[in-house]
Amino acid sequence: MTIAQSILPEFEQEMAGTRKMLELVTDDKLGWKAHPKSFAIGELATHISQLPTWAKMTVDMDELDIQPPGAPPYRMEVLTSRAAILANFDKGVGEARAAIATASNEHLQKPWTLLKTGNTLFSIPRVAVLRTWVMNHIIHHRAQLGVYLRLNDVPVPGLYGPSADEAAFG
Repeated sequence: MTIAQSILPEFEQEMAGTRKMLELVTDDKLGWKAHPKSFAIGELATHISQLPTWAKMTVDMDELDIQPPGAPPYRMEVLTSRAAILANFDKGVGEARAAIATASNEHLQKPWTLLKTGNTLFSIPRVAVLRTWVMNHIIHHRAQLGVYLRLNDVPVPGLYGPSADEAAFG
């Protein structure tokens, strides 16, 4: 079994669960914030929708400078509707799936580097980037979104078993 073949089932499961959560975001709550320092729901959902694109970048590029020397820092363009968030997510997931599926073991074991203003933030094997900076990162923010939804009285689906809003195993 290749590395890609071992990662793709987990990727598919996590992306399906993430889409379930993004589907619960409503346009009327996009500006809601849990705390002044927190993302608004729309900002968080936009960020989550963009994270699958990191998989394609990880496979296709050797490095990414999030603020090339002399350039302004990256600013996320916040999407303004659930439909746009879901479309962006679906596009990114499709591209990520294709990139992962075609990557060889040798390629996934090569280092990938994240830079800021030309300075290395980290350099780790591509497979580690896919697990940590793509999947685990999405899972982390998906959990935040679950809390935001719960605080807005939106029933939260179970992703690894039933949630408090669903019937227990029986």
